[in-house]
Amino acid sequence: MFKHTHPYQPFIKPDTTKLIVGTLPPPRFSTGELLEKDVDFCYGSYYNSLWLFIDKIHDLNLKFDNSEAAIEQRKQFLIKHKIGVCDIVESCERQKIDASDLGMQNIKLRNLVGYLKEYPNIKTLLFTGGNSKNGPEYFFRKHLKDFGLKLEVISNEVPRIHEFKLPVSLNEARESAKLPRTIKTVSLTSGSGAANISISKLPLYKHLKAKNPNFNTFDFRVLQYREFF
Repeated sequence: MFKHTHPYQPFIKPDTTKLIVGTLPPPRFSTGELLEKDVDFCYGSYYNSLWLFIDKIHDLNLKFDNSEAAIEQRKQFLIKHKIGVCDIVESCERQKIDASDLGMQNIKLRNLVGYLKEYPNIKTLLFTGGNSKNGPEYFFRKHLKDFGLKLEVISNEVPRIHEFKLPVSLNEARESAKLPRTIKTVSLTSGSGAANISISKLPLYKHLKAKNPNFNTFDFRVLQYREFF
C-alpha cells in the first residue's frame, strides 16, 4: 500500500480572494521523481494543463521545467491576482501508484473551513473538477457536513456554481456584529484528459465545434477558465 501525502502546504496570502481547490498531485510529486516538463509546485504536472490554460489566457510565457524560475513565475502570478491554492486532500493510501481520484483510500482531508476562517478575504473557491466521487467538490460537500453546512445551487450550467454561508463564531458575532460570509464555489471542468469525453457531449461545446471545426477541448477549457482566472 502506497501512502500518498500531499507534497505542498497551502499557498495562501492575507489578501487572497480566490482559492484553487483540487485533490492531490500525481504520486511522482511526493516521491520527487519529476518528469522533464514538470514544475515542483502546485499543479506542476505538465499533463494536468491548468498552468497551460492560465499561460494561454494571460500570455505569461511560463517555463515548464524543474527550475526555481518556473516555480517563482507561478507564485508571482498567484500573488498578483490574489489567488491561492489549497487542495482538500492531505493524504490517502493507494493500492496502485497512479493519480486516479477513485484509487484513493483511507483519505484524510484538510480543514478547508478552518482556512476560510483564517483568511477572511477569500470569497471564491475554484474546484478543479466536479461532484464525481473523490473529486474536490465531492470531498468539500462531505467536509461541510461536519460543520452543519451545505452548498446551495446558484447555476447548474457547466461550470456549476454554488454558494454557502460561513457563520462567524458566537464571540465574533458579539464583538463585531458580522453577518455570515457568503462563499461562492465554481466547479470547473477538470484539466485531466479523462474529462474530454464529458466535454465533447456538452451542447455548448458541440455548438462551438460546429461553428469552428478547429475548436477543441483545450480551447473550451480556456474559454471557461478565462472568466475566473
